[in-house]
Amino acid sequence: MTSKNVDVLLVGGGAMSTTLGMLLKELDPSISITMVERLEKIAQESTDGWNNAGTGHAAYCELNYTSENEDGTTNIDKAVNINAAFEVSLQFWSYLVEKGLLPEPKQFINRVPHQSFVWGERNVKMLKSRYEAMSAHPAFREMQFTDDKDTLTEWMPLVMNNRRGNEPLAATRIEHGSDVNFGAIARNMADYLSKQDGFTTELGADVKDLEQQSDGSWKVTISQNGQRRDVHAKFVFLGAGGGALPLLQQAGIKEGKGYGGFPVSGQWLVCEKPELVEQHFAKVYGAAPIGAPPMSVPHLDTRIIDGKKAILFGPFAGFTTKFLKQGSILDLIKSVRTDNLAPMLSVGKNNMDLTKYLISEVRQSHKDRCDSLRNFFPDAQDKDWTLAYAGQRVQIIKKDAQGGGKLEFGTEAIVAEDGTIAALLGASPGASTTVDTMIKILESCFADRIASSEWQTKMKEMVPSYGQSLVENTDLLLEVRARTLDTLKLKP
Repeated sequence: MTSKNVDVLLVGGGAMSTTLGMLLKELDPSISITMVERLEKIAQESTDGWNNAGTGHAAYCELNYTSENEDGTTNIDKAVNINAAFEVSLQFWSYLVEKGLLPEPKQFINRVPHQSFVWGERNVKMLKSRYEAMSAHPAFREMQFTDDKDTLTEWMPLVMNNRRGNEPLAATRIEHGSDVNFGAIARNMADYLSKQDGFTTELGADVKDLEQQSDGSWKVTISQNGQRRDVHAKFVFLGAGGGALPLLQQAGIKEGKGYGGFPVSGQWLVCEKPELVEQHFAKVYGAAPIGAPPMSVPHLDTRIIDGKKAILFGPFAGFTTKFLKQGSILDLIKSVRTDNLAPMLSVGKNNMDLTKYLISEVRQSHKDRCDSLRNFFPDAQDKDWTLAYAGQRVQIIKKDAQGGGKLEFGTEAIVAEDGTIAALLGASPGASTTVDTMIKILESCFADRIASSEWQTKMKEMVPSYGQSLVENTDLLLEVRARTLDTLKLKP
């Protein structure tokens, strides 16, 4: 069996691994890196443009990123943190564009206004409270609110056309929202990295085993073209989307004990009819149905993928036992261990409403889905929309303080105590906060090097706000935002 030695092994060829690879290569061009991807192309799972909503998650329109306090006011803490994390991504992408390492921004990011849209007296009251809390914060000062039907028609003609009745309606809007093709970003970064000395990409390479050696390094066995070989790496990053959990379990580190996964599939209704596509220019997010997971918040989206515009509506959730879109129906069963059995059973017992919701989603007909669409687009015709399958999402199951389990819908990095291996689990906001998440991986696993003056200087060149809090320093937030909106051509 052949083998090779590298400084870093990246498992998975999506947004996370390519971003970490770019950061490391910019910080130290001499570092040796191998990226292995089980499929024959880069970014074909959740990172691919058609496998996600493409929303640059900045908490402008996603109602589930804020919560209601007991006194009826709105808590925006989570929204502020997500917004700040997305600004870090925008800074890094701006740096790559300025250096010519990413192409013209319109090839991977486009300005598309972000809107929240609700109906019913209670929801309108909630949205007004949300607007008042958010617009008072510098990060959201450009947010607009309206319950005027003429303004609503101007903002979203398809949504308002032939909308009957006198039910209260309201919306908020931020003009500089974005539509992001994360697949294009990952593939462009991978293309650049593949041309750098000391970086290799192995496609069609499936990780079969991970074993830590006595010196702390990892021996990772991969299968490629029917042959097995070992890669010895000082540091391993498991950025394989839904496939990260089984790999983390194989690694056997104590920090990964007790974690399980709850896989959820997604589907979209897609319209490419030009006369309709040209009438809609926004990402319009509504409120999630009772019992629905946060990833199922309904939204009617303008999408721009490889220069072509379309409208997506959804997502419609479904249950699957696969952890990857191109995975195995045995993924969920194989992930059950003695250390995560209790949390998984507890989550199953305590989330029956979610289970029933997923079953109801799976049983929907095309007409049922189009009826849901008509809540947003009253004139929608079934024949104009086709069903497309999105990527898989594996939500995190972990132990709670009572020894049971809890289901989480965020993103979580698992890092070994010795810093030699890290894994990323979970879903939303996912790719939007990739750069911020990968910087935290660097700070945990390359602590000595990132503390050096050389790496500190380079980090501040790539991400000018590095080392400072955009949550606390709102003047800095607005300063870097002005630059990124200009560089990435997101100005209204």
